[in-house]
Amino acid sequence: MEGKNLILAISLSALVLIMWSIFFAPPPPTIDKEQNKIEKTQKENDISSPSIDTKKETATLTRAESLKFTKRIPIENENISGSISLTGGIIDDIIFKNYNQKLNSEEKVILLNPNSSKNGYYIESGWASTNKDMDLPNNKTEWSIVGNSKLTPNNPVTLKWINNNGITFQKTIELDEKFLFKINQKIKNGGNNNYDFYPYAQIVRNKKPEVLGFYILHEGFIGVFDEELKEEDYKDIEEKKFTANSSSGWLGITDKYWITAIVPEKNKDFKSEFIHDKNYRANFIQTEPIQSLPNQTISSEIRVFTAAKEVAVIDGYAKNQEIEKFDLTIDWGWFYFFTKPLFFVADYFFKLTGNFGVAIILITACIRLIFFPLANYSFRSMAKMKVLQPEMVRLKELHKDDKVKLQQEMMALYKREKVNPISGCLPVIIQIPFFFAIYKMLFVTIEMRQQPFFGWIQDLSARDPTSIFNLFGLIPWDPPTFLMIGVWHAIVNLFRFCFW
Repeated sequence: MEGKNLILAISLSALVLIMWSIFFAPPPPTIDKEQNKIEKTQKENDISSPSIDTKKETATLTRAESLKFTKRIPIENENISGSISLTGGIIDDIIFKNYNQKLNSEEKVILLNPNSSKNGYYIESGWASTNKDMDLPNNKTEWSIVGNSKLTPNNPVTLKWINNNGITFQKTIELDEKFLFKINQKIKNGGNNNYDFYPYAQIVRNKKPEVLGFYILHEGFIGVFDEELKEEDYKDIEEKKFTANSSSGWLGITDKYWITAIVPEKNKDFKSEFIHDKNYRANFIQTEPIQSLPNQTISSEIRVFTAAKEVAVIDGYAKNQEIEKFDLTIDWGWFYFFTKPLFFVADYFFKLTGNFGVAIILITACIRLIFFPLANYSFRSMAKMKVLQPEMVRLKELHKDDKVKLQQEMMALYKREKVNPISGCLPVIIQIPFFFAIYKMLFVTIEMRQQPFFGWIQDLSARDPTSIFNLFGLIPWDPPTFLMIGVWHAIVNLFRFCFW
């Protein structure tokens, strides 16, 4: 009876909270839909930031209009398509060819957008300098094409621009078969003076995307600096910028399934920043200058990733490109050491059965089997406690006015009968991290996205669309979330414990 009363109290409390959230809670904050700001790269004397000066501009064009607004170099491989803007030499148009936005739609997932569009999200690279009279390329610079006019694997493209000082700036961009760009920047000094240059790159996002807001998933700024992982939410950067000086690592902006990252040149010290002013930026600048002498050519290479976070691909890049902890772009969480291995087990079962739903069932069964001895021990302990219930009730009645005596008699009873009252809970507690790891693994990995199970379940990464309110899918209506998982379960629990 006490157990039922406790559950009834919990259910009533949950129902009150749910009803309050439905009818009285304030609406969630919405994303600002006013005019966005576009970043403009200009020369500066201070190299503490990579030659960046934010300037207010209007971003009202649609994506299609923005793409037509500038001359472009098309890019394509087996996984992505898009283009590079010759205005600024910016990577600002990336589409994932193998991923649809919705289950029954042919519309592909779009990652990057031109900076003049409302959802501007792009990558730019360049040079900073402390020389006051140096004319540097910025995001308004019109680059010219040298040779190949389409970027594909094994067919790089080269962009060129010459400034008023007689200095030639050149970008050679390569693309592999998956998601990796290599940008080799060169400067040929055709003048008569010496100059110091600092290579930089940055990822710019005009506005904050809609994030899921789950505490087990990080979405926002991410980086590894001298082997230390840093994760900063959009809100954190709105309150205070993040700065790091390091000699190795990478940085970027991550979504649940997608990552945009930049990797500085190896063995070069650099300063990184996560900033929010008029937009969101993740940038780095090399802190040691590269000196350019007359008639000399200098260069710097930057790696850029615009990737779907496929486990095999990300792990492959981390190993082959020797990028430290790059596999942490996938948010494996605190239980990394067995969350990630669980994925490989699930992936094995998926390849064996061809169905991720079956794979989940099999991996759950395996874990239950592994922990069966603990579960069995728990069941025996609970059975012993059940046998002792009459005697425990008698002792409570006998010593109801003397709590100390009651505790002494209860402990004596446990000792005499060789029963540990918490032994039934301990095996369950040990299993909790493993089942949490399974949930985490299934939640963060893209491999289960839009994977079918059986019947009406066609996307295992989405919530179940059926409930009693749409007659389990017979009525073409998508009930609100609170009807699916909130009020309905609370009502069922109340009914069960009150009347059964």
